[in-house]
Amino acid sequence: MPHPTTHPHYSPSASRPDFSPPEATTDSHTTLQGLACLPKPAADLVLLGDLTGRYATGSYSRLGPDGRTVTLRGDRQGISEHGHRITAAIACHVARAGGSVEQLTRLLLHPDHEGGRHAQHIALRSGQARALGYIHRVWASAVQTVSTSMVLGSRDHAYEVLAALRDRIETTPWRGEQARTALRVLRAHLNFAETAGGPLHHASERQAAEEAGISRTALRAVYETILRPQGWLRRLRVGHGREGSTWYLALGSSHRRVGTAVLSRSRTTRFPPDPALEEWTTPETGTAPDIDSTVLARLMGHDAFAHHGLGSAALVIISALHARPAQTIADLIASSSVSRATTYRTLRRLAHHGLVHHHGETWTLAPHALQGLGRFPRSTQPPLDMQPARGWDEIALRSGTAGTAARRKALHAAERALYQKALERLAEHRSRALVIVHNGRPVLVPAVRPDEVPAAWQAADGRVLDPATGRAADGWRMATDGRLILITPADQRTYDELAAAHTQALSEWESTA
Repeated sequence: MPHPTTHPHYSPSASRPDFSPPEATTDSHTTLQGLACLPKPAADLVLLGDLTGRYATGSYSRLGPDGRTVTLRGDRQGISEHGHRITAAIACHVARAGGSVEQLTRLLLHPDHEGGRHAQHIALRSGQARALGYIHRVWASAVQTVSTSMVLGSRDHAYEVLAALRDRIETTPWRGEQARTALRVLRAHLNFAETAGGPLHHASERQAAEEAGISRTALRAVYETILRPQGWLRRLRVGHGREGSTWYLALGSSHRRVGTAVLSRSRTTRFPPDPALEEWTTPETGTAPDIDSTVLARLMGHDAFAHHGLGSAALVIISALHARPAQTIADLIASSSVSRATTYRTLRRLAHHGLVHHHGETWTLAPHALQGLGRFPRSTQPPLDMQPARGWDEIALRSGTAGTAARRKALHAAERALYQKALERLAEHRSRALVIVHNGRPVLVPAVRPDEVPAAWQAADGRVLDPATGRAADGWRMATDGRLILITPADQRTYDELAAAHTQALSEWESTA
């Protein structure tokens, strides 16, 4: 089979077919007009390619101290990922500029555009139809990404977007235990985004679970059922090896409230509602939530707020009381989006540890409740079975959840170690490509493949002889390098295309050698 090179260079010549559309070669004015509609960084990416290694960073290489790209994984998969990232970036630029898929095709398949080498390589290797299908898939993904994201002009703008997202999270009703778990996951990703300086950030599932203080199984469940369907969080790229997944935070769907998808789980069905009496017209928790998500982010990692401890309901109620002190039960139900029964039960548990005080009809936090230090009012005599807490660790010990976070981190560390060992074993069995560096550019050395045909099986007309019958086998052809190529109706490449691609690879190798 033909061998693709590490960085294939395709110069127009009569020895290979031209896979670029007619506009790319005969109407350069149209191409220049397409570039003029793009910003200068996008036009440079199309014309010159990824000179800085920006789109290679994180996939299979990184930037060295001198600013040059250092290859970490010099295999074809990494090179393909790099080319795909460049292609996707160009597609997003064209979509954001109001272009079309035809304009993107002209830009990518133009022979003088370095940014389109990945698409041109697919056209040379697999045929023009396969390349056009790939471009259309990339374009559909780019249109969806551009329609659900925004352009950040500066770091200040990025922090304004994150601040607006934090306000949206704090004023959204998170009804039900699963929705409150989703709130913890979303706030964990907001912490990562604030560290990264924008909605686009990198984190693994285990890292997010440890930050939110929940299990990895619960994290996946709320992502698939709440965060992703409602537009709060999108996974753009799944992590590999030591690299975390790439995530993007959004403002969520404005037409749908969290936790209102299944009514039968939040309301009893023992006595069905009577429409004539206008029963169940509004949810019990109201529509005016107001919590302090910074308090939630600060406390959710403690063992005291694990599933069998105080739980997410206590976390949300403490955040609501910190945002607005001295709330009545009705106010607290509305601000925390916690049901009435759960609110009473959670307040009793918090009061048992001396973390909240009850004055008439209002509830407030103890002076040092955020540190887990309980205190009973001097005007009241606490019951004998109640003792003020002396920290979150003591509350976790009383609840039987002490050590949950440590056990979770140990489990994740063991899983990471096993995963790395599996990758190392896989790398040992994978044949490594031999690459030489010529003039600062790596060139793949054509290797001997195990599918070479013995001389006794080769016919003069390029056919393959069946060793059992001695006759030519139908559907089999010989490549110019003496290897088998099966031509089927589903194959989009002709024999001439395969021979031209292999000739191009050998030509570059011989010129380098």
